[in-house]
Amino acid sequence: MHWRVGSVRITEVVELETVGSTRFILPLASNDEIRKLPWLIPHFATEEGRLKMSIHSLVVETPTRRIVVDTGLGNDKQGRGVPTWNNRSTPFLQTMTAAGFAPETIDTVLCTHLHVDHVGWNTKLVGGKWVPTFPNARYVFGRTEYEHWRDHSTEPDKAAVFGDSVQPIVDAGKADLIPSDHRLSEEISVIPTPGHSPGHMSILIQSGGEQGLLTGDVAHHPCQMAHLDWSSTADSDQAQSAATRRELFGRFADTPTLVIGGHFSAGHIKREGDAFRFEALQS
Repeated sequence: MHWRVGSVRITEVVELETVGSTRFILPLASNDEIRKLPWLIPHFATEEGRLKMSIHSLVVETPTRRIVVDTGLGNDKQGRGVPTWNNRSTPFLQTMTAAGFAPETIDTVLCTHLHVDHVGWNTKLVGGKWVPTFPNARYVFGRTEYEHWRDHSTEPDKAAVFGDSVQPIVDAGKADLIPSDHRLSEEISVIPTPGHSPGHMSILIQSGGEQGLLTGDVAHHPCQMAHLDWSSTADSDQAQSAATRRELFGRFADTPTLVIGGHFSAGHIKREGDAFRFEALQS
């Protein structure tokens, strides 16, 4: 899937797609509740009310940069809390290369946050050692986010993620720690959107009078636009994440801004009553 924002081109590279099995993330999103939101069907939910979600990377090409936003789960990882996220062996890098994005052509990796499903392909296993997947890239992490997980990855699954997908990047001297209101280039800046994680950032793209927003995990699914209080079980601060959703979606609602989520594809945010809905946009 491809989209354009002025001179910037965005390509979605999907690692994993799921239907249903998301109740542990959004426990209030029952099939009955989802069916009450017919605008979700068929792009974001099935007729039965089961959620459609994906884990994907977004390749953002500006006139001067080639950026990968978020890097999914990765292969060969261990110690993940979700059993099927361990020992994965997928052709993700081959898919990315076939789309024209060989790892060595990437100059920047930008992580909206440092959760397991957004950092996995930061590294790959070579000769028993975790090495940077994108050898010519600088890896951009939010300083607040990095310092939080550096100091608080005490649970075994979080320690595993930090140890195999974040620390090796720092050890290789390839990490740049930025404030959560940083401008990366003329077209790309980040905005602070805390709640899902302490230093979570969303990405604002501005080019040629057009605008795009990569939300990361401000919402895991568009149903949270209609139910701003449906916070994820993975949110570090559920009240803050709900407040961030209201502020961020309100800022971009009823504008032509292209919006792409961390686990759902592109569309436009529209106001609906006291909340919002999402209109799907095809490539």
